[in-house]
Amino acid sequence: MPQTEGAHAGEFLLSEGNGRISRETITLVSGQDLSAGTVIGKITASGKYTAYADGNVDGSEVAAMILYANVDATSGDKEAVAISRYAEVSVVSLTGSDANGLADLLALGIVAR
Repeated sequence: MPQTEGAHAGEFLLSEGNGRISRETITLVSGQDLSAGTVIGKITASGKYTAYADGNVDGSEVAAMILYANVDATSGDKEAVAISRYAEVSVVSLTGSDANGLADLLALGIVAR
């Protein structure tokens, strides 16, 4: 039976700033299992992060970061690392991106190529 390999940590990155200037530690809200390269937004009420969707109305309709590695937060909130600024990324390796989300990321200095 063929196997499918999942996303690897940071494989969507083309380049990032020196050191850890491009990365932040965040809290993902429980109830989700997300892959590296998932575009995420910040929930205004809690300050936690979830998968970005342009149609959301809780603050996460604005793309804020890109998840660096796979994170399983199905059973509770989980700390994670995300790319938040000064980076070039491969648009074909992103999950959940759209034109509005890419524009949001560009405003943060994250360029999708």
